[in-house]
Amino acid sequence: MAAQRGKDLLLKVDADGSGSFTTVAGLRSRAISFNTETVDITHSESAGRWRELLSGAGAKSARVTGAGIFKDAASDEIVRGYVFAGSIRDWQIAVPDFGVVTGLFQITAFEISGRHDGEVTFDITLESAGELTFAAA
Repeated sequence: MAAQRGKDLLLKVDADGSGSFTTVAGLRSRAISFNTETVDITHSESAGRWRELLSGAGAKSARVTGAGIFKDAASDEIVRGYVFAGSIRDWQIAVPDFGVVTGLFQITAFEISGRHDGEVTFDITLESAGELTFAAA
């Protein structure tokens, strides 16, 4: 993947369940990580006593983190509502020249902060809550 502008990595939500995704915030930093748990099947006759793993057996997960400012009052209201309700919603993460990850996520951490001489900012973490799909760019 060639160098890309970080501002082009977008975090979007399907706020009304219609399948239409809208950007919810002006994120200044963001990251997505994909994880797979391992299933150890090592036994007393494993070659050289090296660990053996069972292919494709571990639980998969994804985590999205970001920090920034809200796009508008409506975006603030949507995210705040999901935090307090513990909602699981469809989200999209668009990564330039890589693709789009879509699926159910829950906001698991949300922090608001601000300086006396600056704007209010937030940090957010979303954890996958089901199967994710990927569409290559």
